[in-house]
Amino acid sequence: MTDSRHNDAGGPKPGHHSHPHRKQAFAEVATQVVTVSDTRTLETDTGGALVADFLKEAGHPIAGRSIVADEPDQIASALQAALADEKVRAVVLTGGTGVAPRDVTPDTVEPLLERIIPGFGELFRQLSYEDIGSAALLSRAVAGLCRGRVVFVIPGSRGAVRLAMEKLIIPELGHLAGEAVKTR
Repeated sequence: MTDSRHNDAGGPKPGHHSHPHRKQAFAEVATQVVTVSDTRTLETDTGGALVADFLKEAGHPIAGRSIVADEPDQIASALQAALADEKVRAVVLTGGTGVAPRDVTPDTVEPLLERIIPGFGELFRQLSYEDIGSAALLSRAVAGLCRGRVVFVIPGSRGAVRLAMEKLIIPELGHLAGEAVKTR
């Protein structure tokens, strides 16, 4: 019987940390955390704090944390500033991903991405559906690559942050960061 971490040929499956496909994975990914909210402060931003906690626990340094209003120019400026910092390898934006008129984070970030990672949003909504049912369709979570960095846009609720970080971002962050800078 084959170990669930290995394929039929005996080697590790692509998702396993020792698979050769992951040899360019980064062990530490300096990440900027940006909370999009009209009402939160650093003291009341429990979603952004939870993102930072997950990153620290996984050994990824926090390049910085900031809060911007639900305004396209502020969101774009925060992302551009993070991408201008050479030590930043990833950016996690949390908040503003719903369908309300003020929820403009995906609309602002997606045009700035050079490549979309469609599976991120698809998997996030699938996992959310298992957790919260049909309300999952209100999430417009997205991820992609920009200037050799990984960018994630996730909802701001603690439940959504926990789901995204535990199930998707932390398990793949080092791998994605390595792939983002890979040359042919």
